[in-house]
Amino acid sequence: MDLFDDLPEPTQTAGQVSVAPVAARPQATREEEKEEEEGKSVKRKREDAESDADKEEEEEEEEEEEERGEIKKVCKEGLPVLKGFVAARRGEREEMQDAHVLLPDMSVCLSALPGRVSRVAYFAVFDGHGGARASRFAAEHLHHNLAKKFPSGDSENMDKLIKKCLLDTFRQTDEDFLKKASSQKPAWKDGSTATCVLVVDDMVYVANLGDSRAVLCRMEAAADGRRRSVTLALSKEHNPTMYEERMRIQRAGGTVRDGRVLGVLEVSRSIGDGQYKRCGVISTPDLRRCQLTANDRFIVLACDGLFKVFSADEAVKFVLSVLQVSALLKLSSALFHFDSTSCFNVTQLSPPVSPPSPPCRTGVWSRGRG
Repeated sequence: MDLFDDLPEPTQTAGQVSVAPVAARPQATREEEKEEEEGKSVKRKREDAESDADKEEEEEEEEEEEERGEIKKVCKEGLPVLKGFVAARRGEREEMQDAHVLLPDMSVCLSALPGRVSRVAYFAVFDGHGGARASRFAAEHLHHNLAKKFPSGDSENMDKLIKKCLLDTFRQTDEDFLKKASSQKPAWKDGSTATCVLVVDDMVYVANLGDSRAVLCRMEAAADGRRRSVTLALSKEHNPTMYEERMRIQRAGGTVRDGRVLGVLEVSRSIGDGQYKRCGVISTPDLRRCQLTANDRFIVLACDGLFKVFSADEAVKFVLSVLQVSALLKLSSALFHFDSTSCFNVTQLSPPVSPPSPPCRTGVWSRGRG
């Protein structure tokens, strides 16, 4: 028996909605869906095109930002431009025992500049004694050791890192030379002073050991309204007559006679001099820093030979009196007249601001020891 026999046939009554023919709806739906898909496709293409355009604009903006960053990094506003002038002469001595290094752009030695640094420069003079091997070794290797240890990346404490870098660099350079010197037959007994100037943007770091010196010429307004030069010491000499140096030497078992270590060596800190290291002669440099200003004219790096003829103030005034690019060679020749064993090295720093500001230069003199 059919369970649905007793049920009446379905009829359409008032209020009931008739069902549209099933056969007619699929066709209309397919057409609508096709149009809808075509509309979505066009919309997707339009969105993709807009997205590509936005990406291109973003990439262009990023490239422009990178270019602006590079320009800012390479040409930081207000930094002095470094230029160098060098003249060297052996004089009457049998061997030129001094060496110098002039690197207005030390970035060529660095794998990369730290993010906040735009420029690194390096200048140094080494006054050899007992031979030229220690001074030449230091001139060839110290700045490379410095480049390997130079801080990388962004850091809020750059001063502290540079200080550690310089101390480690001097220690390693001394150790490397002593190792090489002791391996020779007979062992080398050469030694050298070192005065190094590291310029990071507008900050000058001076590291020195021995009796070489660095002085800065800064122009200041006098009471009469005229500008006058002021000589600022950027380094500290190390010789056995100084109390702290003598105490260290004596604690190590050494003696100071006639103002010299064991009556022979006239410096208390040096690179090399292996035979005196056990007597308290060390390779730890004195570190100082100074920020360059628009009033700075030049820095003089000099071995003791210059200051046996000039006082620091006289040297500054002498350089100031002839401080023209065309006169630099004449200046070096004039210094040779005072000391026939001198090596002269001048570096010009010209601030790229206008109207022209007083140029800042760096001079380096060295005198060979017998």
